[in-house]
Order: sequence, then C-alpha cells, then structure tokens
Amino acid sequence: MEEANDQKRDTHGGSPSIAVVIPAYKVAAHVEDVVRTVPAFVRHIYIVDDACPEQSGAVVEAMADPRVSVVFNGRNRGVGGAVLAGYATAVGDGHDIIVKIDGDGQMDPLKMWDIVEPIIEGEADYTKGNRFYDLTYIGNMPRMRIAGNAALSFLAKASTGYWDILDPTNGYTAIHADALRRLNARKISERYFFETDILFRLNLARAVVVDVPLDARYGDEVSNLKISRVIGEFAFKHARNAMKRVFYNYFLRDFTIASVELVAGLILVAVGTVFGAVSWAHSFASGAATSAGTVMLAALPIMLGLQLLLAFLAYDIARVPRRRISRRSRNPEWRSSDHRLPRSFDASHSTRERLER
Repeated sequence: MEEANDQKRDTHGGSPSIAVVIPAYKVAAHVEDVVRTVPAFVRHIYIVDDACPEQSGAVVEAMADPRVSVVFNGRNRGVGGAVLAGYATAVGDGHDIIVKIDGDGQMDPLKMWDIVEPIIEGEADYTKGNRFYDLTYIGNMPRMRIAGNAALSFLAKASTGYWDILDPTNGYTAIHADALRRLNARKISERYFFETDILFRLNLARAVVVDVPLDARYGDEVSNLKISRVIGEFAFKHARNAMKRVFYNYFLRDFTIASVELVAGLILVAVGTVFGAVSWAHSFASGAATSAGTVMLAALPIMLGLQLLLAFLAYDIARVPRRRISRRSRNPEWRSSDHRLPRSFDASHSTRERLER
C-alpha cells in the first residue's frame, strides 16, 4: 500500500513539482516579462489578480501560456492575502515546492534555482532572498530602503527567533508544501507584514529557514511598500510577536533554565530601576547626597538582571531551528490528500537537469 501511495505522489519522474505564485496588483506593465522569464523547471505559474485595477490577470490570460493559471480575488486582500490564495491553490494541485516572486520585475526569475536548491537538497523548509549579503549590490538600493530594512531586520530577528537571517521584507521566497501544512492560514497577516509574520509562524512550527544571497535589482517599477509609513505599525507587530513567541516557546511548550533567567532578569532590572528612581527622587527633594551604599543597592540588581537577560538572549540565539520539518505532520486546512517530496533522488544525475527536461 505504501509503495502504491509513493507512486501516486511521484507524478514527475522522481523530481519535486515546483510552482510559482505571483501576486498581481498594478503590475500590468511588467508581469508579462516576469512570466516569460520563469525557468523551464517550474511546472506551474499561479498569477493572483488581487482585484487589480489594471486587470493584470486578464493581461496574463491573453498570453495563453499552458503553464499559467490566474486566480482572481474578489476583493483586494493585500500582498499577503494574494500569496495565501496562490499557496492554497498550488498545494491543492499537489505541488511540492512553491516559490513566491513579485510581478513588478524587481526579482530576477533566473535566480530561482538558487532559491529552491536548499529545499530540494533537504537543507531548509523555507528560503528567502537576502539583498544585503553582497556589499557590491547594496549601492543599487535606495538609501531610505537600506535604513528601513536595517531597522526592521533587527526587530524581525527578535520577533521571529531567526537570528541568523537578514532582509525580512524580501519577498523572493520558496517554501516546502509540508511546511505550509503546519501553518494556520487564517492567522497569517495578509498585508505588508506577511513576509515577517510567516517567519514568526514558521518558528513556532520549528521550521528551518535559510537566507539566499541575491542582488538588488531596480528599474522603472514603483513599489507599493513605503517603509517610512509602516515602520511604526511593524514595530508594534514585532513587539507583539516577540512576546507571543517567548511565551509559547519558553513557558507554554517548555520551561528551561532560560525561562528562569528571563523572569529573574526582568524582576531584578525592574527592582533596581524602581529603587534607584525612588532614591534619586528622595535625594533630589531633600538636597542630600545619595550614599555609595544606596547607589550600589540600585546598580547591583540592574547589573545582575542584565547579565541574566544576556544569558537568555544567548540561549535564544542558539535555539534557532536546525532540523527541517518537511514530510512530517500536515495541516488539512491546506490540503486533505497526502502529497510530499519523493523519498529519494537519482544521485547519478543533476537534480536541476532532470527538472528542466
């Protein structure tokens, strides 16, 4: 019976089935060129027309490309909602790896192999581009975007728990279908916070995430994301997710020495700060100099508390997921039937060559 099931899943000659999801909103001038340059090893391309006023979906339909299907959202759900609609359709059609690129031409489809290779080789459940890896290409990025991404990257590290990644808003991603099945689509942010929020959800599922170096490419396209407008909203959502992640991982699911360090550290810092503030206020009101002993009583718990918080941080950084979750339990919300990556690949041939046949 198991052998029969494996034969049913292996519909592409032992190679994983790769699909591409392209959210389309005000990209009618670029989406055709993006579709034409999608590599041959991609089995299917899903264009999600997110109630686009330029009718990007109709533009793509006119191409009559056999690999392309257009999904129409009845209302504008934002980039995250469009991607989730494409994900659900791609997984429902039995694809193993789903790549997401934008339709505005900023992401080079010819770099797609670099994105999917870590997943095919069993090194990751989710991959994403990193435009900050090669300093040569950073000069191509607008300075405001560099500063905004640097700030958001630090916040994302704390909120997602992936301390070894950068460029969290990069939308050039790939994910294994099994990792998608571990996520609750209804809880994922549907707007511009989507890329970071899905990282937070992946961390809760203990998925392995890998950064892939990519160069920044900018032309005449106009980005709908203005970091200066969303940085306040992102900061709030990062703080919320950080607290959720810490509570889930260190108090609800598990309780370790790091949990004790966090609680003790916060208490000591709070006690030292309050005691020091009260002592300073009393000294200021009375005009009397604060004694050295009082200063030490305030400083000592703060220093001890900071040491404990640093120890917790070191533990959290070392706890980045290292074992992929692909081919484990599946969430029926994404798909009821059981499709997964084939158990083995032919080591005598290049996986890429077999995919491009």
